Amino acid sequence: MNAGQQNTARDSYHHGDLRAQLLEATRQLVEEKGPDQFSVSEACRRAGVSTAAPYKHFKDKDEMLHHIAHAGMERQRQQMLDELALYDAGTLDRIVAMGRVYVRFALAEPGVFRLMFGLSEDHADHCDLVQLGDDTFCVVQGEVARCHGRADIIESDVNEAFLLWSFVHGLSFLLIDGKLKDAKVPFDMETTLHDVAVRVVGQPDS
Repeated sequence: MNAGQQNTARDSYHHGDLRAQLLEATRQLVEEKGPDQFSVSEACRRAGVSTAAPYKHFKDKDEMLHHIAHAGMERQRQQMLDELALYDAGTLDRIVAMGRVYVRFALAEPGVFRLMFGLSEDHADHCDLVQLGDDTFCVVQGEVARCHGRADIIESDVNEAFLLWSFVHGLSFLLIDGKLKDAKVPFDMETTLHDVAVRVVGQPDS
């Protein structure tokens, strides 16, 4: 490799490394301070780069946050698929597993979780986030259908999937907002998720 090729390779590595450093700094700050308190200059300080550096890779602050939300949605979806693989198809255990992953992700990354749903409210500007959310919701619909012994998704499957999602979404925000710390009713995550799955989907069809 000649000197020119070495410089090109080094520059290419630095470009990718800098972008990754900025995104990781952004993710950390979103978790520590919340999406609304994030600042590009603070991300630059944390990544050890100049305040001009981000604009070589991102159009603006919103684009940086967009990447964090997108990556978070992809992680959540992959975690769900990984968890599903642990259980037999068409079982209620898979319904519970999806709820477990959803809540677990919110508890592990509350800042990113809030950001994901804050940005995806604006369909015109963040249609890729909306599509990712729709794709994940389709996974839930498919699992509900399989519990009923069907390969195809029908309207009742969509309705049941919506009820399941509404419950775990609300539960996630109750937990990350600390609303259940002094709850007057006994709360066990696994028992609750199982009870909701039975009430919404029922026992799997044999």
